[in-house]
Amino acid sequence: MATYVTLFNFTEKGAREIKDTLKRVEAAKAAAKQIGATIKEVLWLQGKYDIVVIIEGSDEIAVTSLLLNTIKAGNVHGQTMRAFTAGEMAKILEKVA
Repeated sequence: MATYVTLFNFTEKGAREIKDTLKRVEAAKAAAKQIGATIKEVLWLQGKYDIVVIIEGSDEIAVTSLLLNTIKAGNVHGQTMRAFTAGEMAKILEKVA
């Protein structure tokens, strides 16, 4: 499973509808499960970003479709990064000259 970290900010719509943020997360978790991804953690933040989400997916197509559907809803926009576990990093470093 590949791991992704997304830093989200609320849009104006998302901020107006802030009281629904927990419901939206539960809906996203259900949607993720249907496409072969898992939302491992959601944390609300203070500072530059409003939310951080950690997602595991069977492939990047599943994760990307989940993120596109999330953004399409209009409550957040974000930046997604592929994250690597220590085991994955060890395999990468084996190939570094």
